[in-house]
Amino acid sequence: MNLWFRLLVYFMGAPFRARLTAPFELSRLTFCVLRNDLDINLHMNNGRYLTIMDIGRFDLIMRMGLAREARSHGWMPILSAAKVRFRRELRLFQSYTLEIRIVWWARTHFVMEHRLVIASGKGKGQLATVALMLGGLYELANRRFVPVDELMRVLAVEATSPPATPEIEAFLAAEQALKRSA
Repeated sequence: MNLWFRLLVYFMGAPFRARLTAPFELSRLTFCVLRNDLDINLHMNNGRYLTIMDIGRFDLIMRMGLAREARSHGWMPILSAAKVRFRRELRLFQSYTLEIRIVWWARTHFVMEHRLVIASGKGKGQLATVALMLGGLYELANRRFVPVDELMRVLAVEATSPPATPEIEAFLAAEQALKRSA
């Protein structure tokens, strides 16, 4: 129930948060570790990180104005791959900030960087978790991922992708290797 409540809170608040300019602006949301976020080690469960990142991507999509366009075109956000690096634990009632930004794109997919930064208590300001995720918008009617050029036209944005960093290249190579093996 907690996750639905959090999603509802961020959904209701999105129209009141500042609009983000696609595709380069950073979404920042602050959360607090709650009791039902904990695992048996009494720190935030690794699965909960991914769920919180879902809420952050939803915020990014809403605040860039893409949610309305996606709905009208029948597009759905879909993740294809994720790589997460846990650096420091998050404890009960500790607050943290989730930062999400688009760091690279090509043809039909984006790579988004997700960073959870400790916002209170021991380790304030330190990076707790970093993740790269590959995703795009999928059009059910035509059974295809929507080309990035088309998304940019819909948003009236002209931009070129930043060059892929070594981390992004390694992430994409690992994803291709896993894709071939499955």
